Amino acid sequence: MGHARNYVTQDVLRRIVTDYFGYDVHFVMNITDIDDKIILRARQNFLVERFRSKQTALTPELLDTAFIAWTSYVQSKVVVGLPETETPVTGKEAESWPALVGHFQDKAWKQECLKRDEKFEMHFSAANKAFIATQESTFKLKNNDASQDVAQRLVDECKDILALSLDKKEGSTVTDHSIFRSLSAYWEDQFFKDMRRLRVRDPDTLTRVTEYVPEIVSFVEGIIKNGYGYAVEGSVYFDTQAFDNADGHDYAKLAPWSKGNRELLAEGEGALSAATGRRSGADFALWKASKPGEPSWPSPWGQGRPGWHIECSVMASAILGDNMDIHSGGVDLAFPHHDNEMAQSEAFHGCPAWVNYFLHTGHLHIEGLKMSKSLKNFITIDEILQKYSARQLRLAFLTQLWNAKVDFSESLMTGEVRNLEITLNNFFTVVKALVSQAQAEGPRKEGSHRFGNAESELTVRFHESQTAFRAALCDSFNTPAALDVLRDLVSRTNVYISSRGADMEVSVVERIAVWIGQMLRMFGLGEGKSSEIGWGQEVSEGGDVNREEVLMPYLRALSSFRDGVRKVAIAKGDHALKDILALCDKLRDDDLVSLGVALDDQDDGKALVKLVPTADLMKARDEKRAQAEAKAANKAAKLEAEREKKMQKLNKGRTPPQEMFRPPNVPEGTYSSWNDDGIPLTGPEGQELSKNQTKKAQKAWGDQQKAHEEFLAWQREEQEQ
Repeated sequence: MGHARNYVTQDVLRRIVTDYFGYDVHFVMNITDIDDKIILRARQNFLVERFRSKQTALTPELLDTAFIAWTSYVQSKVVVGLPETETPVTGKEAESWPALVGHFQDKAWKQECLKRDEKFEMHFSAANKAFIATQESTFKLKNNDASQDVAQRLVDECKDILALSLDKKEGSTVTDHSIFRSLSAYWEDQFFKDMRRLRVRDPDTLTRVTEYVPEIVSFVEGIIKNGYGYAVEGSVYFDTQAFDNADGHDYAKLAPWSKGNRELLAEGEGALSAATGRRSGADFALWKASKPGEPSWPSPWGQGRPGWHIECSVMASAILGDNMDIHSGGVDLAFPHHDNEMAQSEAFHGCPAWVNYFLHTGHLHIEGLKMSKSLKNFITIDEILQKYSARQLRLAFLTQLWNAKVDFSESLMTGEVRNLEITLNNFFTVVKALVSQAQAEGPRKEGSHRFGNAESELTVRFHESQTAFRAALCDSFNTPAALDVLRDLVSRTNVYISSRGADMEVSVVERIAVWIGQMLRMFGLGEGKSSEIGWGQEVSEGGDVNREEVLMPYLRALSSFRDGVRKVAIAKGDHALKDILALCDKLRDDDLVSLGVALDDQDDGKALVKLVPTADLMKARDEKRAQAEAKAANKAAKLEAEREKKMQKLNKGRTPPQEMFRPPNVPEGTYSSWNDDGIPLTGPEGQELSKNQTKKAQKAWGDQQKAHEEFLAWQREEQEQ
């Protein structure tokens, strides 16, 4: 993902410069196919694979080799990261390892380790994986399970720790150049496959270090001749102090504050570099004397290989000469890599400025944290493309300034990016449908132009947007501001479409949509003709297919047929009306949806025909049906509740008021006498009811009489039905 951020962003800048501003660009990409990291990885991979191929069975000797490698790995990689209060694991005390694993479950303990060494978790996990494998293999050997598969599985599980051990013992025996080149070639191929998936254009010229070694030797000779390089024991170093003291030269122009940063300087020199004989700690290698186990080429100083920084200077100079307009890369390369490149190039060419502009892209952070393997927030391009499309990734980067830190998060992708994509998709879909409909209807009648005040206002806004868009890109490629201009123009055009209805001037809307599509394709968000509306053509197995050209004539005929059937059914209103309209709805909601066709019924009785991704249509239809079903269910539940309430009230009215105060409607003995209407006069002992009791009984009797009359009326209605 860090590569995606860097190269997609640089591709966007390249497209803006060429496709928008119209500059001629010669884009050169340098491939470092030999350096300290590549040498180590290739050599170790080769030694482990060779060791693995020799294992025909699990033996005590193999287990001893794995355990000794584990011990060395723990002492060199794990112990250094342990808090000082912990008892170091020395390897002689393997029984203490499980206790250390238990400590690792403590978050505070782990964080303390990561403070001491950010790669601690990676090293600890590799050691633990190997420890478990050796324990399991020991158990299998005791139980006579010693097959070749078991042996090679042990090697696979212990690969990381065996790599260091084997390299220490046998690394000097690896001299075949093809071993190093094959690793670089493999990852170069994977890199370009990922770049093409991300829609990153290929470079105009591609250079590889191993193809330019003679030119590098000549370049280093030139630096020495000009007084800025010196040889020490077969290596050649750049004299930073001599360069810094020379008139017209300054060392570390890009990051002068990092000038004495030993950590950055050491990282720039590589893990295999020897610092002996340098005049200054800031001096860097132009040519490295090759040690046993490293690729080498002949030079005036003996067998050796290029330093890292000199590679880019020589290859770029070979293609572009003694000056280039733009040099790009990640911000982490500013010092020492790009500063060293500039110094050695200016020392060789004798020029005050080898590069006119540096474009350093910002870092990528994942959910607020810098991406790293040790933090386990490392995401590969393949993994991210399984979740999001290349267009969505590019949109995410476009919403950020090219030189700013990008915080890549779930909320960014599912919020701003997804909403913007949906907004643009919907806009293009509607405009294409309107244009297609206008073409099908043919020219309007003479004297029926529709270019009024609303159209003039929208056209003025369009021209203002074009100016604002250009100003944003002139302002250090401010793509977030440029996207805001497009988003605002889409919003204003949608308002115009909604407000004008059948009176709209489609040509104005079409011009705006075409231009917006051109700008999006300029950013690399799609490919297509300059006159095309939208992101670009869809690609199928048969190549580019214009669905609209192929399908629209048939869809318009089908839609016209449906319009006619609906008009007849609505106008005549006979007994077939319901069935005919149901067939029309089935055509719209089922048959055409499965073909990716949307019919939007309009006020004039005609449907707007739109081509939309089938999955989107089916999702929208299902959601609409689910909402309708939920609404119907709620309505039915409400009606049932009302019916139940009504039945309860009716059931209460079943009893005639004359009987309501007599058993069994009241307990036996509640009252002892009643008047002719059944209203109680005396209580259980013959005592007269109080005035208040009599008043309540009379009111209850009246309410019951009313309820009983309603019940009798309902009963008559039911009998009549």
